[in-house]
Amino acid sequence: MLVFFEERLAFLAVPKTGSTAYHKALRDRADLVVTHPPELKHAPVRRYDRFFQNIFLKMYDTEMEIMAVVREPVDWLGSWYRFRSRADLTGHAQSTGDMNFDAFLQAYMTNPRPDFADVGSQSQFFRTRSNGRGATHIFKYEHQGKILDFLQARLNVQIDLPHENVSPSGDLTLTPETLQRFRRRHAEEFALHDAAL
Repeated sequence: MLVFFEERLAFLAVPKTGSTAYHKALRDRADLVVTHPPELKHAPVRRYDRFFQNIFLKMYDTEMEIMAVVREPVDWLGSWYRFRSRADLTGHAQSTGDMNFDAFLQAYMTNPRPDFADVGSQSQFFRTRSNGRGATHIFKYEHQGKILDFLQARLNVQIDLPHENVSPSGDLTLTPETLQRFRRRHAEEFALHDAAL
């Protein structure tokens, strides 16, 4: 999470959407940088609103606009699958190294999810409290140019975006049946992505 107080902007870090690269590029420009623990670095809208936004409201009588990035749902889960296929996770409950992506996606659709597929959801990340504000600016991950243009204009800074925390390569082949079931079962994920800038 990055907060730019003068610009009244909070950049929330949706996991697996390039947030680590933006943290590295903008940490010296931000007024508040939260990189650890992951529960705070990746605080969803509800948690940000309950804790961080309340600080700005109570102390400064102001609110930050919220921006975040959303990734196409299959691509997002593909990134999780590849990330958890790393050799250093071999033998751990979160490892996906011994399965294909189709099996991972099928496991993601079970309840409860096994550890390796328990990665949350982007739509839940953006869920608001009953009296809270939602995200003001939601950008599609694949439109990096729009994200950079927005941040550079809003922050009046040139951004050199590094490649950070990139998942290893992997085969993301799905059967048509699995993809169709996923699209039906998680339609809200696709609706969120479709509505983003």
